[in-house]
Amino acid sequence: MAEVGKGVNAGKLAVNVQKRLSRAQEKVLQKLGKADETRDAVFEEMLGNFNKQMADGTKLQKDLKAYVVAVKTMHDASRRLQDCLADIYDPEWFGKGEVDSLAEDTDTLWLDYHQNITDKSLTCVNSYLAQFPDIKARIAKRDRKLVDFDSARHHFSSLQKGKKKDEAKIAKPAALLEMAAPSWAQGLISAHQVAQTNLSYNQAEEELGRAQKVFEELNVELQDELPALWDSRVGVYVNTFQSLAGQQEKFHREVGKLSQNLNDIMTKLEEQRQEKKGATAAGKTSDAGKSEDANHSQSTVSSPKRPGRLPPRLMPSPDQRQQHTGVMWDEASKSDADAAPQNLVGNSELPPGFLYKVKAIHDYTATDGDELELKIGDVVLVVAFDNPDEQDDGWLMGTKESHWLQKRDLSAKGVFPENFTQKV
Repeated sequence: MAEVGKGVNAGKLAVNVQKRLSRAQEKVLQKLGKADETRDAVFEEMLGNFNKQMADGTKLQKDLKAYVVAVKTMHDASRRLQDCLADIYDPEWFGKGEVDSLAEDTDTLWLDYHQNITDKSLTCVNSYLAQFPDIKARIAKRDRKLVDFDSARHHFSSLQKGKKKDEAKIAKPAALLEMAAPSWAQGLISAHQVAQTNLSYNQAEEELGRAQKVFEELNVELQDELPALWDSRVGVYVNTFQSLAGQQEKFHREVGKLSQNLNDIMTKLEEQRQEKKGATAAGKTSDAGKSEDANHSQSTVSSPKRPGRLPPRLMPSPDQRQQHTGVMWDEASKSDADAAPQNLVGNSELPPGFLYKVKAIHDYTATDGDELELKIGDVVLVVAFDNPDEQDDGWLMGTKESHWLQKRDLSAKGVFPENFTQKV
């Protein structure tokens, strides 16, 4: 059995070697112009599309893998930064537990984001490219079978063209043997030569038929598959980038919430620090007549706090707070006697209860129906609260000067954060 196996393998090897030689010879003849080559313009266009599609898909896969690696790098950097914050954050500071929790939540978001783009976007591209090697191998096989078909076609054609010559060659020896052999022997010789010629012709025709069939089967399959594959790229790109965009949007939305929470914690921490400084400064002020201006100055460095309301997120810059504080202390340095005529002038053109004017140094968006919306540069006429007990720390009551000059009523008055304004 081993000998039979060796014989079969040797036979297949010999056949394969012969095929390679025949194909090489055929390609040489085609390049030299001594043999025509079967061309298919439609298939060549499909082949060009296939090569471009495979190159584009490979580039997309490479760049997407690089993006996933970059996300992993950003995740590592984010984790180290969050760990650093947790390490340097004093335990007695505001929001220590929340800071530690934010670090864990942020790390989880990065892990999910990395895993999702790997499982959905990258996996989609990998599956898409997995079909190209098989199709590429069948295209190469089709090219080989086309060469075999051309070779068989040329061989059969040469036999057809040389048939008359072969018949003449068969007749010649019969004439030469005419004198040396009896007539019956001459007939046998001619019949044998004709049979040999017909056998070669029939074998070439059969070989041509087989080569044509194999080639056409491969060709038809590929002509059906390649256009469908070419069209499928659109769906792959849509799924890949739609999934990626969705994961990005979700990730940044959730990270944005955590970032806002962290920002609120930092703001509150700064408020507490400023409150301590303000309390120290207030303790040194013993003049009861200056309490109102002292409170006003103190509010410029601390965000207003109203029950049930979040303080305004926008804080004045350090330079603006310093400038504002300087103005407030300058105002506070004036005597009550000088301040009263300026503020409580009792002019009929000013609203009842008018105290003084302020100018908005930051935009403020109202978050409640009783609040006054401010734009930078707005001049506000500060008035006293109808019920002083309703006044919250750091908030003033007033109406815009432009509204008062036009309407002469206090219907549009409202409260606003004092540290968003500067006394004029």
